[in-house]
Amino acid sequence: WYYDYRKRHILEQKEGVVESVNGGRIQVRIIQSSACASCKAAKQCHTSESKEKVVDIYSDDTEYVIGQRVMVMASYKVGLVAVCLAMLVPLVLMTSILFLLTACGYDEITAAVVSLLSLIPYYIILFIFRNQINKRVTFTIEKL
Repeated sequence: WYYDYRKRHILEQKEGVVESVNGGRIQVRIIQSSACASCKAAKQCHTSESKEKVVDIYSDDTEYVIGQRVMVMASYKVGLVAVCLAMLVPLVLMTSILFLLTACGYDEITAAVVSLLSLIPYYIILFIFRNQINKRVTFTIEKL
């Protein structure tokens, strides 16, 4: 019986193929599929989706070669940070501005438009700090 404590914190893992290795950056092609894609009846109902994606993984291990099969993993912490940056922070920002403007006496349409427009600076800030975010939101890789 063997229990790997590192895998306890794994949110998701996908099998992939190494596309390129440039210094510390490894590009891996994975197949991202919807929940329906693994269903046995997916071919009959035509709702299954799957598409290939290339994921950048930063690693000091340079022993990977093009065409090698690997396992790409993301931890719960990475998933939580990604969900917070992509959904939670914009939701809190929009609703707080919406409630603040309606409490100050603005009509609902103006408050709604301003709260939606408040996302523009947020996403510009995310774009500016994308390199710092890439350092926190990382994937790990293992050889198969």
